[in-house]
Amino acid sequence: MGPTVAIIGAGFGGLCMAIQLHRAGIGSFTVFEKGDDVGGTWRDNTYPGAGCDIPSHLYSFSFERYSSWTRRYPGQPEILGYLEECADKYGLRSRIRLNTEVVSAAYDETLGRWRVRAADVAEGRESEELFDVVVSAVGQLNRPHLPEIPGMSSFAGPSFHSARWDHSQDLTGRRVAVIGTGSSAAQLIPPVAEAAGHLDVFQRTPNWVIPKPDAAFNRAARAVFHHLPFTQRVYREWIYRYAEGTLYRALAGGWSTGLLRKRALDHLHAQVPDPELRAKLTPDYPIGCKRVVIDSAFYPALTRQNVDVVTDRIVRIVPEGVETETGIREADAIVYATGFLTTEFLVPMEIAGRQGRRLHDEWKDGAEAYLGIAVPNFPNLFLLYGPNTNLGHNSIVFMIECQVRYIMGCLPQLTERGPMEVRPEAMDTWRRALDRAMDHMVWQAGCASWYKNAAGRVTNNWPGSTPLYRRLTREPRPAAFRFAR
Repeated sequence: MGPTVAIIGAGFGGLCMAIQLHRAGIGSFTVFEKGDDVGGTWRDNTYPGAGCDIPSHLYSFSFERYSSWTRRYPGQPEILGYLEECADKYGLRSRIRLNTEVVSAAYDETLGRWRVRAADVAEGRESEELFDVVVSAVGQLNRPHLPEIPGMSSFAGPSFHSARWDHSQDLTGRRVAVIGTGSSAAQLIPPVAEAAGHLDVFQRTPNWVIPKPDAAFNRAARAVFHHLPFTQRVYREWIYRYAEGTLYRALAGGWSTGLLRKRALDHLHAQVPDPELRAKLTPDYPIGCKRVVIDSAFYPALTRQNVDVVTDRIVRIVPEGVETETGIREADAIVYATGFLTTEFLVPMEIAGRQGRRLHDEWKDGAEAYLGIAVPNFPNLFLLYGPNTNLGHNSIVFMIECQVRYIMGCLPQLTERGPMEVRPEAMDTWRRALDRAMDHMVWQAGCASWYKNAAGRVTNNWPGSTPLYRRLTREPRPAAFRFAR
């Protein structure tokens, strides 16, 4: 039978955990999903042009290779379809409670179990259940961030965040303001620019942009992937090794940093002939300090005659549009492409561990977890895509699979020896190792990014290579934990 497991979230992480439990013959698990279907961020982000900047054959489970990808870089509908197919193939639908949001989880020391409270999203009705193990798979990119600009509620037209796209709004021929120029903005700006009568793109800080070598797989290539499965493995391995050998070395200040910077500058000069616009789009910080945008349609969209890149500071939102230091830019609609609340892990859930310790109090100086997976004083609580496990150069799916394998290795131990929690000494050692490794990464170069919390601590990214993380999480080390029956 195995332990009872509560999984929070039905995106890549939650589905991976559920599939591995199913494959191990452990059927005593429940997946709580606040949305109306599986998919996580790929269900929520439906803006025009939404897609992935990791090649499709790497942005998928190693144990569930998919031979029918239509493009080298998959779009949102195709990724969502892949996740839905995985849920159906492994019979997970009956284990997933849709439209059910976990409100709180409290560890009961008397029982050695978790009390999980969940609410029906539509009716607000709450219920409580007991579980031996809680696995959070809510990720880092699930809560939209709206900037604090005075007057936002006064705007007379429609306004919405890119992750909550209002498909009832037809932007054809209208004056549109897009605030933000990050990865989501780079994807949605080209189709919006093509439809809009005029588009103002409000940029606070330019991003380094490298080309996205996207292409459709022709019928022959898809047939080869389907009938010769080893070709998928070879192709996936080639993509993985390139990302690990070239992109990671650039972020770590290695031999490829100059090459990546030159590639970005060559891309900018090739696609933006106007020197004045090019100057606006040239970053003044080291490449990789903020997330590098991978896109080949972004720059051409900014050079269109109906597009203006506005770098004046925004003062406020007014009924007729966006007011900057130099005046009002009129708009019929505003799109906030301003990212997510990335450093507020597990918010708004209330998580209480031993002696009533609140997780958010423990993390007041910044979220942290041993291997990004376990937290002292919170027995049998495990995190997927937790603190310091985001990748700036490779597929997060790889990291999720490492974490799920590690948690699966913990289940027999906690079943045999009782609830397990990571020792504070192990956490201290881990923290020091992270800090030493982080000192060598470009994220510490001084620029502001979503990788850092308000205090400037990098809480999101993994500062090592993925082979290293795979070795560290190959199996649990019992000495790092304490057990209590």
